[in-house]
Amino acid sequence: MCDTCGCARSDHAGTVTEGRRITEGLGGLLQANDQQAARNRAHLDRHGVFAVNLMSSPGAGKTALLEATAGALGGNLRIGVIVGDLETENDADRLRACGLPAVQICTGTACHLDARMVHEALHGLELDRLDLLFIENVGNLVCPASFDLGQHCNVALLSTPEGDDKPAKYPVLFRAADLVLLTKRDLAPYMPEFDAGRAEGHVRQLGNAAPVLEVSARSGEGMAPWADWLLRGVAERRSPATVPEG
Repeated sequence: MCDTCGCARSDHAGTVTEGRRITEGLGGLLQANDQQAARNRAHLDRHGVFAVNLMSSPGAGKTALLEATAGALGGNLRIGVIVGDLETENDADRLRACGLPAVQICTGTACHLDARMVHEALHGLELDRLDLLFIENVGNLVCPASFDLGQHCNVALLSTPEGDDKPAKYPVLFRAADLVLLTKRDLAPYMPEFDAGRAEGHVRQLGNAAPVLEVSARSGEGMAPWADWLLRGVAERRSPATVPEG
């Protein structure tokens, strides 16, 4: 919980006037964030980089997925990563060990990344040498969905141990997803209560027709369709129709 998105405020249940003041303040914050996000996206477009925002709860397997993705793509794409956590460079160090350039953002108390943080982190990457940029957001199923970072697509991860009802409980994040990955599917034999069809049904009930893929970073299950999705995204960003003039 943090002050930047208002989730740490204890006065949300106060007077109507106070509630209006908070809402107006957050509206101004989001407007400024959206403006910076648009600049980030234009900057990435100029360099022909496809940016993907990974969102999930803590421990859903974002970093493990990226480690496996580096292997699955087999050098077909040049990948960079921006990693968000409250503290430590643990995840960034893991990705660097895989040969991926990674910039760590330590947010302190902020429970999500924002466009300004990503703007600053972009200076730590050689975008001309990248095809694909992953933004590994802070583990949180609530606040990250409200902040545009300048990405081209959102990918939501739902791990098998979490339960299949998370899209129903956290609709904003899963409604914003362009792709949903059901992760840690190697655990499915031990957790039969997780029903992949039911999880997808919850996504559909949100009015979201995004693809839902089952993957396992450990066993390699589903990594080929995930890699194909990324390759298509990069190809589309390189299409003249998707590159803005100027």
